[in-house]
Parts: sequence; structure tokens; C-alpha cells
Amino acid sequence: MTSQPHASAVPPAPPPRGCPAHAGAVPLMGPRFHTELEAVYRDMRQAHGSVVPVELPGDVPAWLVIGYREMYQVTSDPVLFPRDAGLWNQWDTLPEDWPLRPMVGSRQPSVYFTVGDEHRRHLAMVQGALERVDHTELRRHAEELADRLIDGFCGTGEAEVISAYAKPLPVLVLARVLGFPDSDGPELISTLGAMADGGPDAIHGYEQAIGLMYRLVERKRQRPGADVLSYMMAFPDTFTDEEYVLDLMALTAAGYLPMADWIGNSMRLMLTDDRFAASLTGGRHSIAEAMNEVLWEDTPTQILAGRWAARDTRLGGQRIAAGDMLLLGLGGANADPSAHAADPADGLRNSNFAHFAFSHGEFQCPFPAQEMAEIVCRTGIEVLLDRLPGIDLAVPPQTLGRRPSPFLRGLSVLPVHFTPVHAQGGR
Repeated sequence: MTSQPHASAVPPAPPPRGCPAHAGAVPLMGPRFHTELEAVYRDMRQAHGSVVPVELPGDVPAWLVIGYREMYQVTSDPVLFPRDAGLWNQWDTLPEDWPLRPMVGSRQPSVYFTVGDEHRRHLAMVQGALERVDHTELRRHAEELADRLIDGFCGTGEAEVISAYAKPLPVLVLARVLGFPDSDGPELISTLGAMADGGPDAIHGYEQAIGLMYRLVERKRQRPGADVLSYMMAFPDTFTDEEYVLDLMALTAAGYLPMADWIGNSMRLMLTDDRFAASLTGGRHSIAEAMNEVLWEDTPTQILAGRWAARDTRLGGQRIAAGDMLLLGLGGANADPSAHAADPADGLRNSNFAHFAFSHGEFQCPFPAQEMAEIVCRTGIEVLLDRLPGIDLAVPPQTLGRRPSPFLRGLSVLPVHFTPVHAQGGR
């Protein structure tokens, strides 16, 4: 990223190709992303419009798309804006230990990083495997594991929902469905969390997670079962172990923390917003409404990397150079005032599912995965409310902090208190 120009009679040199040609690019880090997110997007929109020049850690330039119309345009045009990290014009400038390397990725033979026919080949395998998951069995797994987790704290009358419940539940359910043993759950939680937060442990976390995936592929080759990885390996096409591992990583990383944050953000909304009080007394319709409201207003995946311009173009009034990275500001696009024109008087989205929470277009989250996520998260919330009578927030709402990541929006903690009840003992 170019520095601020010096006061001089000589005009500054033009910025290097691939660097947004703006002084005052917005650093994509800082406490405001956690405490004043609505104001952050409003300020971005006022200063730069619907496509914002931003700086990633290490002064790495990118564009953040926060316009609803522009998001639709980018995600609907995989030719002009492919998901091909190999096009990025910044690779030569990045240090090997750049913490966001695992999240951005590079050209890899996986469903997430391939394009064209190869992407469709991977997608057919992955989507076919996900479609074989029995939703009744999935709900049973979610209920059983939710009860097991709640048994660990229900007698105390208090709990921290994020660490004790919202984080472990999705990863334990994913472990079973994908083929992992329950014993791998804690390591998956720590490694995937380190990757998502983009901190100094991100690369080490990625390497640990990849090791778990390779071990699982070897186990399933010897003893396949009724699980997603076994279904993938039975697909009538030839894939390498690396391809299975990378596809498994894509499913696990894309599912775990967003589901945890969907549960946590929905519980926060229901515990702090009077519109959803009915949910806490057994109403189920309000749970669905709260979950959909979160996907619009507090979506777990705020920013997704990314797309890369295949050629010089213009978007939202900005000049985009070939090879520039475009970050998908899913939360910002949902917050675009143009997407709120038809909101009902009470502000609830109800059956309006035209959000970008699962992205859009050829590379959106596969529909079977969206269905599975909704089942796991809704079941988790239902069981929690059923099991813990009188549940209420244990701290003032304004003290609730967010995890330090602009990419995934989730609570650091969600302390609650409730009437103590007996454990069910795995009924």
C-alpha cells in the first residue's frame, strides 16, 4: 500500500499496479469492528461508496465490496471475478508467515479453490455426499450432543454459553457427520479457531488441522462408514488424498465457527431483544425469526476472501486492476440501505431470505450444507431453551465483547444464569 504523499511541488508517483489508488484506505482491523460495526460500514459507505479500498494486516491492499447490488454483480460473474487466488497481484509481496495466508489460500485442488470444470467436479462429489446425510439422524446427533454438553453445567445455575456450548456443539456434530471421532473435537475447535482469527497461531493451526484430515482419510480408507467422508471417497471419480483432505478442510472450516456464531448471536438477540421474548417461554416460531434476523443484521461470516479481477474493470465507481483482490463484505452488503427498502414496520425480516449470509452464485455455500447448518443451530437453541428454565443474561448487554476478527462476527463470551436442574445422563 502506498504511503501518504509528502507535501512537495512534485506530484506523487502513481500507486503500484494492484494497489487501490486511494490515500486513506481503511485498515481492516481495530476495535470498532467489534464495538461499532454499524457505524464502521456507514462511515465506509460515506467515504468510499459501495466498494472500499482497505488494508489487510501488513499493509496488504484489497477492495471490500459492501454494496448489495455490487455484491450480486461480483458473485454472479465468475468469469470477470473468479475465485482464483492464483491471479492475485500481491503474492510476490507477502512474507511466508503472513497470518491470513490460510484464509486466503492459493491455487489448491479443492472445492473452495478450483474454478470451471474442476470446481464443478469437486462440487458434485461434495454436494452428493452432503445430500446423503439423513436429516432425522442429524437432528438426533445434535440433540444427543447438546444434552451431553448441557449436563456438564445445568446443575450450577450459570454458564458461559459460547465456550461451554455454542463452540463445541457444532464441531462435535460435524465430527460425527463427516466421520471424525468425538475425541478429535477439542483439537478441531482450537485449530480452526486459530485459523479463523488470523493471529500468530493461524498457520500452525492450519497445519494441525490438515494433519487431522490426513489421519481421517487413512482411517476411512481402511474402514468406511455411514459418513460424509466415506460418501466422498465412494464417489465414482478419482481424487487424490490431498483433494479429499482439502475438501474436508473446506467443509469443516466453513461450517464450524459460522455455526457456533449463529447459535451465539441468535441467543444474544433473544436474551436482549423484547421482540423474541416468546422464544424463552417455549415459542418455536420466534427462534426461526431470530435466526433469520441474525443472518441479516449480525451474520456470522462478515467478510469472505475472496474474488480476484480477471482484467481491468470498474465496480461501484472504483477502478479495479487485473489481479486485485475483492473481499466479499457479506455483512456490509446486508446492511446496505438499498436492501432495507421493503422492511416491515417491526424491522423483522420474517421470510425474507435474500441475504448474503451464505454468499451467492456458483461459489455459495452448497444448499445441503445450508440446510444442515440450520438444523444443527436451531436444534441447539431449542434444546438449550428447553433444558434451562428462566435463562437470562448474567451481565449488562453492552459489556458483551466480540472475538477480534473482522471476518467472523461472534461473541467472545455469553454469560447466563438460570434455575439449576438435574442432568439427564444421556437419556
